Amino acid sequence: MYGLSAKATLGPAETIRLARLAEDLGYRSWWCGEHVVLPSPRVPESPMASEDPILDPLVHLTFVAAVTARIELATGVVILPQRNPLVLAKQAASLDVLSGGRLLLGVAGGYLEPELTALGVPLAERGGRTDEYLDAMRALWNDPAPVAFAGRHVSFRDVDAHPRPTTPGGPRVVVGGHSPAAFRRAVARGHGWFGTGSSPDVLAGHLRGLAEAARRVERPAHLGPLEINFMQVDPVEVTAADARRYADLGVTRLALYPLPLEDADDVARFLERHARVLVSRS
Repeated sequence: MYGLSAKATLGPAETIRLARLAEDLGYRSWWCGEHVVLPSPRVPESPMASEDPILDPLVHLTFVAAVTARIELATGVVILPQRNPLVLAKQAASLDVLSGGRLLLGVAGGYLEPELTALGVPLAERGGRTDEYLDAMRALWNDPAPVAFAGRHVSFRDVDAHPRPTTPGGPRVVVGGHSPAAFRRAVARGHGWFGTGSSPDVLAGHLRGLAEAARRVERPAHLGPLEINFMQVDPVEVTAADARRYADLGVTRLALYPLPLEDADDVARFLERHARVLVSRS
């Protein structure tokens, strides 16, 4: 059930140490987020300062895949409309193959206008692009050759891409976000949903939004039950009582977020402390 957000790791030695420790302690998943560029100077809506380092999530997870054997590798999240969907489909399939099917591809439409604009994506188009790019990637992962897709933002025909993912149907897709549109997208297109918040009460509110979306849009049967992935932030310490409440709410994966810790020793102690309280009881 429990996972770790990997934003606090940067160097190779620290990453190897902490990823292997998390796996040995019984954590189930390793999560990392994305910002390609950040506004400079920082704007109020930016989650981090422009000089804060953040690795490309697929590069980072490929490194983690090479030094671990079991832990799931999750993007939380890739800002999908900023990506070329054909390139991302190839990257995701490659990582899925190299990791033995351990990739969870978390995606979202994004919200940081300066970043989207710098990458050539109008803010108003981010939702439509996200939906279309997901459909295009699934076509490349699953459709018989020659593969074709026709959309407003991406079109191709008479192509193919191998290797196909190890995971049948392609990597499991997790849709992030807290808006009604994100909830509908998770229900209609995702194996799971990913959200953040400060408590089980916040999650309960998001679950009401997902339930409302499920009344409005049809969920394809092949996606199965919607998995609930949640990362508690501010506070980062998760109590045993809160963990039980998250379990009662149906959380599939609860991700821990050990910021503002920057020292690897502090992060290791955070992992060990939470493993004693949480992982041993899951």
